[in-house]
Amino acid sequence: MAYATTNPYTGEAVKEFPTATAEQIDGAIEKADATFRQWRTTSPRRRADLLQKAADLLRTDHRHYAEVLTREMGKLISEAEAEVEVTAQIFEYYARHGAQLLAPRYIKAEGYGDTDVALVNDPMGIIYTVEPWNFPYYQIVRTTAPLVTDGNVVLLKQASIVPQAAAEFQDLMLRAGAPEGLFTNIYASHDASEQILGDPRVRGVALTGSEGAGASIAAIAAKNLKKSTLELGGSDAFVVLDDADVAKAADWAVLGRHWNAGQVCTSSKRLIVVDSVYDEFLEHYRKGVAGLVAGDPMDPATTLAPLSSQQAADALAEQVEAARDEGVTVETIGAPVPEQGAFVRPVLLTDIPEGSETARTEFFGPVTQLYRAADEEDAVRIANASPFGLGGSVFSSDIARAQDVARRMDTGMVFINQPTGVAPDIPFGGVKRSGYGRELLDLGLKEFVNQKVVAVADIDGSFF
Repeated sequence: MAYATTNPYTGEAVKEFPTATAEQIDGAIEKADATFRQWRTTSPRRRADLLQKAADLLRTDHRHYAEVLTREMGKLISEAEAEVEVTAQIFEYYARHGAQLLAPRYIKAEGYGDTDVALVNDPMGIIYTVEPWNFPYYQIVRTTAPLVTDGNVVLLKQASIVPQAAAEFQDLMLRAGAPEGLFTNIYASHDASEQILGDPRVRGVALTGSEGAGASIAAIAAKNLKKSTLELGGSDAFVVLDDADVAKAADWAVLGRHWNAGQVCTSSKRLIVVDSVYDEFLEHYRKGVAGLVAGDPMDPATTLAPLSSQQAADALAEQVEAARDEGVTVETIGAPVPEQGAFVRPVLLTDIPEGSETARTEFFGPVTQLYRAADEEDAVRIANASPFGLGGSVFSSDIARAQDVARRMDTGMVFINQPTGVAPDIPFGGVKRSGYGRELLDLGLKEFVNQKVVAVADIDGSFF
């Protein structure tokens, strides 16, 4: 595989990077292991200072970091700047709260004193992280900040189309004061995962990516008895109940489906609207999507970005044609898009047969699936008919009712009256074919630690 930057708006091939050799990978592991032996003994204050410095540097140079994202994967500059800020917030969250969240837990075991049995959180070692291109900094920091706080070290394999973002993140960590080997970016091939996870110094893997990549990495990890966490695809349900503010819900749906050009695991991909408000919702939604402006992602007036590559745009077009072949009604609802750039004009899919391949497909771009539900129960049924279970949302003026519907949705996250949420103190993760494990908050902090029991005993007699 080739690591290269190609601007998805201009089509310009900017820069290529050589793929790491087996010898270079082994050298990176050796360096990371040596660094781990030192880093694991550093104080919580030292770790926190590093993370806070990284946050400060991001904010100081936020425009520079944002422009890298826009040039490499086409993200709107406003969305890129927002990603830089949330990345800083996650660094800062763990700088402020990491030590407290990792504090020993004392267990009141029968026959022992109140502080005799402690559950401590020891770092494991080198953790291999495999990250995607759609949020190049945010995806990295979701694993890196907690891992570094734990006392672990990170070996990153970033997506091949955003190599400069990966290099920028490594440089950021070094500028913040990280020792060499604490965070290492390697331009590894797909096959290199066998070498990396087969090395006993590497203790686990965290992947965000496609179902296929997740299944492959999980199999390699299992073969080597290594822990894995997976954040995979999603086809999030956006449920609109009969008592919702329809116009507001439609506005949120336009944003929820089309931010980052629809290339988000937690995009509002399946709009499920109760029959009594369906027509009103659709009228508002069509109008909102038609108002999106495709163009230069560096231009603040642009509201619809190109896809990350022409290959991604072509693959999405093939999915739409496959849906048409299944009898799905395909309607173009967006304004014309420029010929220059990897743009896809927004599309609406309706009359989707139950159990069809279309109903089970994740469309990673500005393609909306719209379902008419008979009532609330039918909406929940449609929402749960997907093989994915990452996130979702429910729109209703009755919060208690919306919360009840949310509890019946088979997903890892549900948001009320908004499409999704991004915050350092809200856990992230899914179920079913959307993967397993959690990131952020204390849940992400403890995915790759050894929760060790340390017991002080001075008891006469037998063990039982």
